Amino acid sequence: MTSTDKNEDDVKATGDPPAPQPGAQAPTPPAPPAAPELPVVFRPVLTRIILMVTGAVVLAVLLVIAVIVPVSASTWGLGDRFTVAGTGLAAWGVLAVLCRPKVLADADGVTVVNLTAKRRLAWAEIIRVSLRPGDPWVTLDLADGTTMAAMGIQPGLARERALADARALRALVEAHGSGTGAPGN
Repeated sequence: MTSTDKNEDDVKATGDPPAPQPGAQAPTPPAPPAAPELPVVFRPVLTRIILMVTGAVVLAVLLVIAVIVPVSASTWGLGDRFTVAGTGLAAWGVLAVLCRPKVLADADGVTVVNLTAKRRLAWAEIIRVSLRPGDPWVTLDLADGTTMAAMGIQPGLARERALADARALRALVEAHGSGTGAPGN
């Protein structure tokens, strides 16, 4: 048995790689992901599609109900029809608001658009980008000691994309600001 065969057996038996040989170079750590080109928009695409299709279906069904219910067969008046149609519009509007979150990054900084609020941050204001297991969306640690939710990157329906987006935002923060954090930290 040669020393190479012994090293291969060590890996198979223990699952640990063999100790480096004297004089061998230590393996280099993987390079951090490259920052994407600016401007870039991060948003939960699959979530938006599902919400908008659901809203359109609800609106269509309620509009059809409001239009086709025969006047003679019911006690529905014009006001009732408008109420049903208005309920469909309201449902579609609520789902449209849920589609609003996104994170816009450009050369000057980041704009975080959440459900009802929009905030512009300079690159230097962002200290860390975090997406821990179980988190509903990315969290930004800010220089003033506060944190901010960035709902535009959420792992709910597309976990791998959210992780890639969080890594890309982290790379942008490190390239343009004073960021130090990593997704999963």
